[in-house]
Amino acid sequence: MNEILLSTLNAKYIHTSLGLRYLRANLGELRQRSSILEFTINQTTDDIVEAILQASPTILGFGVYIWNIKETEIVIKALKAIRPDIKIVLGGPELSHENGQESICQIADCTISGEADLSFKEVCINLLDGTAPPPFLKSPLPNIKEIKLPYNEYTDEDLANRLIYVEASRGCPFKCEFCLSSIDVSVRGFDQKEFLDDMGTLLQRGCQKFKFVDRTFNLKANKASAIMDFFLERMREDLFLHFEMIPDRLPDAIKTRLPKFPKGSLQLEIGLQSLNPEVGERISRKMDLVATRENFRFLGEHTTVHTHSDLIFGLPGESLQSIEDSFNQLWDMAPDEIQIGILKSLKGTPLKRHTQEYQMVYSSEPPYELLQNRDLDFQTFLQLKRFARHFEIFINGGRFPNAMGVLIESSSQGPFLSLFHFSKWLWKESQQTHAISLNRQVDVMEKYVSEMNPELKTKFEECLIIDFSNPSSNPKLSKRGLPTRLHSRLASRFKQDQLDHD
Repeated sequence: MNEILLSTLNAKYIHTSLGLRYLRANLGELRQRSSILEFTINQTTDDIVEAILQASPTILGFGVYIWNIKETEIVIKALKAIRPDIKIVLGGPELSHENGQESICQIADCTISGEADLSFKEVCINLLDGTAPPPFLKSPLPNIKEIKLPYNEYTDEDLANRLIYVEASRGCPFKCEFCLSSIDVSVRGFDQKEFLDDMGTLLQRGCQKFKFVDRTFNLKANKASAIMDFFLERMREDLFLHFEMIPDRLPDAIKTRLPKFPKGSLQLEIGLQSLNPEVGERISRKMDLVATRENFRFLGEHTTVHTHSDLIFGLPGESLQSIEDSFNQLWDMAPDEIQIGILKSLKGTPLKRHTQEYQMVYSSEPPYELLQNRDLDFQTFLQLKRFARHFEIFINGGRFPNAMGVLIESSSQGPFLSLFHFSKWLWKESQQTHAISLNRQVDVMEKYVSEMNPELKTKFEECLIIDFSNPSSNPKLSKRGLPTRLHSRLASRFKQDQLDHD
């Protein structure tokens, strides 16, 4: 049994903790006395505690994040009740900004704030020697040149079944007040040759999915180009890369390389959050909208890159009209996916300076989402939250691109209001924002179109046929996924249309 156990509760099994792997890689001579054991927030407390106790660690290092702090505290309490001798060391962004005042920190033996890549080793040395560390330790910012890269800590099972997170740099040059990166120091890059050598090793071991967590991948064109060239030279059918991109910066060196990536191999996450310049200035997020639109146009017309763009609902001073304007502008830019986030008051961010002026009211429970503000009352904001969930199901789900186009057309008020009204109607009809079966999705769409604009019902059904057809050949109905109730009726109509056409 290893004396040092590193653990966390991931949101899903497919996720891996890059932070734990950094800690283990930098334990030096203690590394061989350590191991990693990850769980998910969906596992029961009993099962997690049992697995940790079976590992019988002397020291337990636990990564704490906004999505797992409540579940982690329950686990830690149970462990300390059963085995009070286990030394528990906590860390992570959720515990780095309140000087150890959180209730979970009172249970632990030590909490480390900040980047603990090197500090964790020193705490472990003291604990193994019987020396008690301070209850709260502010880790000095490590010299990035002294940090050992963690990619050998990914197991073969990780490479075969899970997302592999990597970073060529840390930090962010921007100061967007809703983001934890706003308090980072300037960008610090790892040695590029060493980093790319490790990426080559991961490729040789069979890694298929690389998710770069760099906040500003396209900040420096020469470094981004070198990484892109590295993967282009090693391109294979199953390779997938994810980068976060600054929306208004796309230099020629990057533009010339993006079209070379085959379809399905590259995703760009492009955070916009709001297209209202006044809101952007208020939260210290300036953006060249003309350049942003041109970059989206270029990506859509000249590449097969999958574009994933973000909006945040609830930013200080953003009204429902402003949200509608931002959404419609982004919709016109035609990203492949729009992710709608709800504003959160993350610990340590400067966003709190707007609380009084804009009457921002947040939940006191993680993930500290906005409940209402000066411009959006609770009822309206609740409708927006439901809209975000329904959008994920009906638009980002990607099953009905043509049928949803008819649904939007049925309202003729623009994409945002069309979908917003559908969402409000859907909540009234079903009281559901999740677990909506495929049959039920088609049912409610059909009913909505019939009620809002009966003249479009035939067109809607024809578009359903297209959505469930095989696009690589002449249109043929696919029974897979198409609700049985509609299949025979639509198939009959499709057959008659074909006879009439012939």
